Amino acid sequence: MIEKFNSLIQKELLGGITLVDVFQIIIIIIVAIFVTRIIRLYIRRQMKAKLNKDQLELMLKIINYTIMIIATIWILSIVGLNLSGLLVAGGIAGIVIGFASQSIVGNLISGIFLMIERPLKIGEAVNINGTIGIIENISILSTVLRDYDGLQIRMPNENVFTSKITNYVSNLVRRFNYVVGIRYEDDANDAIAIIQEILQTEPFVLVNPAPLVFVDELGDSSVNIMVKIWAPVSEWYALKQKLLWQIKKTLEEKGIEIAFPQCVVWMENKNSNNKK
Repeated sequence: MIEKFNSLIQKELLGGITLVDVFQIIIIIIVAIFVTRIIRLYIRRQMKAKLNKDQLELMLKIINYTIMIIATIWILSIVGLNLSGLLVAGGIAGIVIGFASQSIVGNLISGIFLMIERPLKIGEAVNINGTIGIIENISILSTVLRDYDGLQIRMPNENVFTSKITNYVSNLVRRFNYVVGIRYEDDANDAIAIIQEILQTEPFVLVNPAPLVFVDELGDSSVNIMVKIWAPVSEWYALKQKLLWQIKKTLEEKGIEIAFPQCVVWMENKNSNNKK
């Protein structure tokens, strides 16, 4: 009975393929489908909030194709297909294609890491290696910015991922500074008190961290008062523009003037011809 079963499963069906080979192929297909579904489910849950729909579907397709290629190679080896020639030809072709598409592969891998790490998001104001703008799109190969002149800038993801990235809006609060120079004949303590009163009446100036107002430097033509203010990032730019002019006007209304560069020249008049 056992001998008949062994002879049955070892019997060649077509082209040297046995029943055992058929069972192995079926198991490989089932395992490949199962693994693909598990990985797709995991990726979809983990990346749903981090990637948009198109980016997520592209990543899932790459995973599907990778698993299909591995399963196909495994099945071909089972059916007895000699892969050495294909491997040699594929290796040569891979080297040629690798050199030709090195930058594309680098951008692809960098794009995946950008989507996972998420140092920047669509709509955020960023500085990427000196290029400042608003993120408009993050695709699998490139990132698109719109600078403050309205120009659209496409940057390869490899350059973005390896560059220094400054994100201006990732934190909820942000600080800005002023240097207010007043005349030497004006009272710096009075100027500091006036500025502090202005800041206390402004609702978007944060209490914690508290603003700082102090004499920072005795300049050539002015006493320089440093003003450091924390504000919500959503109000940062408008508040920075508003307060500077308000501080100037209020100081001048109180009799404290903003100093301007000046130079005092002392001249001595000597008349060497006057003799007694």
